[in-house]
Amino acid sequence: MLETFRRAFQIKDIRKKIGYTFLMLIVIRIGSQLPTPGVNTEFIQNFFAQNTGEAFNLFNAFTGGSMERMSIFALSITPYITSSIIMQLLTIAIPKLEEMQKDGEDGRKKIAAITRYVTVILALIESTAMAVGFGRQGLLTEYNFVNVAIVVLTLTAGSAFLMWIGERITEKGVGNGISIVLVINIVSRIPSDMTTLFEQFVKGKPIASAALAVVVILAIIIALVVFVVILQGGVRKIAVQYSQKVVGRKTYGGQSSNIPLKVNTAGVIPIIFASSLMQTPVVIASFLGKGNGTGIGSEILRGLNQGNWCNPAQLKYSWGLLVYIILTVFFAYFYTSITFNPLEIANNMKKNGGFIPGIRPGKPTVDYLTKILNYIIFVGACALIVIQVVPILFNGWLGANVSFGGTSLIIIVSVVLETLKQLESQMLVRNYKGFLNK
Repeated sequence: MLETFRRAFQIKDIRKKIGYTFLMLIVIRIGSQLPTPGVNTEFIQNFFAQNTGEAFNLFNAFTGGSMERMSIFALSITPYITSSIIMQLLTIAIPKLEEMQKDGEDGRKKIAAITRYVTVILALIESTAMAVGFGRQGLLTEYNFVNVAIVVLTLTAGSAFLMWIGERITEKGVGNGISIVLVINIVSRIPSDMTTLFEQFVKGKPIASAALAVVVILAIIIALVVFVVILQGGVRKIAVQYSQKVVGRKTYGGQSSNIPLKVNTAGVIPIIFASSLMQTPVVIASFLGKGNGTGIGSEILRGLNQGNWCNPAQLKYSWGLLVYIILTVFFAYFYTSITFNPLEIANNMKKNGGFIPGIRPGKPTVDYLTKILNYIIFVGACALIVIQVVPILFNGWLGANVSFGGTSLIIIVSVVLETLKQLESQMLVRNYKGFLNK
């Protein structure tokens, strides 16, 4: 990694791109410290202190603490992420959008424009829900129409500005801008989480206990990072042979290739979907000031709240963890099924004269690809569950309330690896250009 960056800084063009990206990240962190006008920051800080769980931890991690501070970037790029997922799902369901996606660069630009509009709409909805729902409970210094409108416009503009920065980083900087914005927010929370762990397990403890705690924490983090790197790089390659064609005096084809199927085909989407589905009722109840009663509804909400899972004092609520695992596996299959079509791949192979050795073209190829895919999805889903459940067990058993979890770890590792690949590819292109110029 360090060698890649060292060589990248030796190339003037790439050095400028890295510098531009760094400056944009500074702008993001400065904006994350600017408070939204008319907001009582103490209220939102107390709210997050009293409410723990995957939804609130994800908000804190994805926004880099901006939500907890209620800064102008409180929504961060979460509306854009949501709109991108929605558009991806609608592309499968709406033929018109599917045609746009297949229509080359022009079609992708149209889909990107629609995604931006959907992002602004979602930001308006989310900011209005926060301003009204929390405003009635004390978020606003004065709850009136003017203050609500100011908060809604500020948060929407902040989210749109971050989306613009992400697109500029993609265009003029290094890597995928939106992903890098998300990663810098997550990374900015790590010092706070490490401080929390230090104060809870190390500070004031005997030297032996403190040393053991440090070793255990580092071992868990390193093991998870290594596991994520292996998972992200895991690929099942399916061999493909192309038949020879003789046209005139020339022979075409006869080459061997492969179809690379990633073990983690769905990325972090299953975790985000499962977490969102389970935590949405908890968030809505929190907006309405409900969920602290003694009825069956309150008991269900406590079971859905990740903050109560694996807690030795409240083991009865750990049923939510089982539901969470089932939903993660379900969404892994669901998301992969709508983004990877074995029938389409089999047809394309057949048109190009390709076949899998030992498997007949047509339906047998579709069945074979489906069988392999189902196996890979299950392995990937199990790996995702391990990565996500280990921090949950740690937090629940030892009471460590940190925002840094399995989801954050997967995002950081995948974005870093992808950015490094882009840097290496850009350096390779420039080496080729230099060789050709010589």
